[in-house]
Amino acid sequence: MIDLKFLREDPEAVRASQRTRGEDPALVDALLDADAARRAAVLAGDNLRAEQKAFGKKVGQASPEDRPALLEGSKELAAKVKEAEAAQAAAQAELDAAHRAISNLVQDGAPAGGEDDFITLETIGEIPQFDFTPKDHLELGESLGLLDMERGAKVSGARFYFLTGYGALLQLGMLQLAAQKAVANGFTLMIPPVLVRPEIMAGTGFLGSHADEIYHLEEDDLYLVGTSEVPLAGYHSGEIIDLTKGPKRYAGWSSCFRREAGSYGKDTRGIIRVHQFDKVEMFTYCKPEDADAEHQRLLAWERDMLAAIDVPYRVIDVAGGDLGSSAARKFDCEAWVPTQQAYRELSSTSNCTTYQARRLSVRYRDENGKPHTAATLNGTLATTRWLVAILENHQLADGSVRVPEALVPFVGTDLLTPPQ
Repeated sequence: MIDLKFLREDPEAVRASQRTRGEDPALVDALLDADAARRAAVLAGDNLRAEQKAFGKKVGQASPEDRPALLEGSKELAAKVKEAEAAQAAAQAELDAAHRAISNLVQDGAPAGGEDDFITLETIGEIPQFDFTPKDHLELGESLGLLDMERGAKVSGARFYFLTGYGALLQLGMLQLAAQKAVANGFTLMIPPVLVRPEIMAGTGFLGSHADEIYHLEEDDLYLVGTSEVPLAGYHSGEIIDLTKGPKRYAGWSSCFRREAGSYGKDTRGIIRVHQFDKVEMFTYCKPEDADAEHQRLLAWERDMLAAIDVPYRVIDVAGGDLGSSAARKFDCEAWVPTQQAYRELSSTSNCTTYQARRLSVRYRDENGKPHTAATLNGTLATTRWLVAILENHQLADGSVRVPEALVPFVGTDLLTPPQ
């Protein structure tokens, strides 16, 4: 949630953020009204409780003959206090709903607009020039015995798959390399639960406009996570954490699940857009004033991993309308996919400022011991989709695929060839 103090001081900045996102600025006025109504309800309740306390003393000091009439008045006052408390609770509920309806403040410098309005910050690597017709990742994966979509669909339905043989080793090697790099850079490696409670899912901002993309187990009222960002954000919920030695960094290795609702007919071929995949996700808690610098560090670590798999890519500054509700700024790294003649997202890193931590009540103490809301950031260090870029960019004319040098120790070969 956004900072209410900031909202009161500069509501126009919040309206401008809403416009940058392509969202309704009138929600800001609704939140201001709800905030004023709650404060008025609190004041009215406090005044009545003070009056009730003073009246109670008066009853205690009254003579026996005056006490019955005063007690009757005390009952009437108690009823008014009860009504005021109910009104205060209702006003608080309306404030909470209005507060959660406002997305995070877009950071200055982020472009306005939607999915296609990003700004390209840098392009890295040479796009491969093939003297043959390149195969797509699905054709390569099937011919090399790395991927079985047909049996994945037979077992689990559309957009499920088996990674087989060297395909499984390639993914495990990629994730293991990401885990090693994370640990070397001060991250604590975590294997988190992939089922979370509603308050944790809501706290990270994933139960808003994209709630239909999340798998929900109704009988248990638990959600399957689409990223280990969610359990890692909840890891310190309700806590005051120690940031005196710098940011707390965690790297979550987990399976992830997405319903991909609303994407029917889009990227249905292969493993670009699937219901289950594996990922190593970086997650950081830090002081708000350190968040921008930490964001650049996360991007640098992502770039280091992309260099290790040796694929051409670009870095983009994502536009406000494509940020998601929690992010104030997001940078995507998109790899070149030869058969699509396009760049496709492989990783992203988001600065969520204090938005998630305020929802989840994650705080730290300053040098004077005063508690403040922490900032949170996240970034993808490797995921199943990376196999698409590896296979397509490293393919050879005979249908084999060169294994990136950094992954050879994990895979056990430097060349993937059709099984004999």
